[in-house]
Amino acid sequence: MAAVLHLVKSADAGLARAAIEHQVQAGDRVSVALLHGAPAPDVPAGVPVFRVPEEVPYERLLELIFEADQVVAW
Repeated sequence: MAAVLHLVKSADAGLARAAIEHQVQAGDRVSVALLHGAPAPDVPAGVPVFRVPEEVPYERLLELIFEADQVVAW
């Protein structure tokens, strides 16, 4: 079970949603960080979605990046 962090910065998050759903089904722990006012993708229930820096400061985002086994930027 991998920890995966998705960094979403664009409005086109359809591919991100498909990847997130696949990873959740595989049993990975998935989180989504929304950057610069990006719209939230429709994600499976239980996937934490947070806005940077409104909900999570940049310092915490950096920690989350280093804690993750995989980071994907969209």
